[in-house]
Amino acid sequence: LRPPTVIGQFHTLFFGSIRMFFLGVLGFAVYGNEALHFSCDPDKREVNLFCYNQFRPITPQVFWALQLVIVLVPGAFFHLYAACKSIKQEDILQKSSYTGLYIFSVFLRIVLEVVAFWLQIQLFGFKVNAIYMCDVGALDKKFNITRCMVPEHFEKTIFLIAMYTFTVITVILCVAEIFEISCRRLGILKTQ
Repeated sequence: LRPPTVIGQFHTLFFGSIRMFFLGVLGFAVYGNEALHFSCDPDKREVNLFCYNQFRPITPQVFWALQLVIVLVPGAFFHLYAACKSIKQEDILQKSSYTGLYIFSVFLRIVLEVVAFWLQIQLFGFKVNAIYMCDVGALDKKFNITRCMVPEHFEKTIFLIAMYTFTVITVILCVAEIFEISCRRLGILKTQ
């Protein structure tokens, strides 16, 4: 069962293909070995690991993979429900209860994307700086603050902005899909 609207089908293509490809291939290239190249002064394994864990409480690739999976859940539940009830694609736009349930799943995707957007801002900000100042006081070090070098900080900043852009695009597509469904139900657009 594919989405009942053209925008929904484009969203599935965009979300499923381009975003996952971008994250899987380019995300690994940019972030894949970040922890290995993260170095602090003094350059000792325990200091590097401690500061890296402070710098990245969760790695961006894991965060974005979780975001993709969580945002897919409402649509997956709707399609599972539709498959179990043998709902045809054209019925989704014809029957109010199916339309309402589908719109709810799209709205839930919007909410989850917005929450993920906010979390991404809290965790990563908008820019990756070349130097990270780490508080190593918990390691009983002489100095409480140490400087750490962040590898490929410029590439990471570009990637962050791209991931924010993907989130914004998917929210816009979801809003447009709800608008398209509403127009079809009101008869402003002809049903496919």
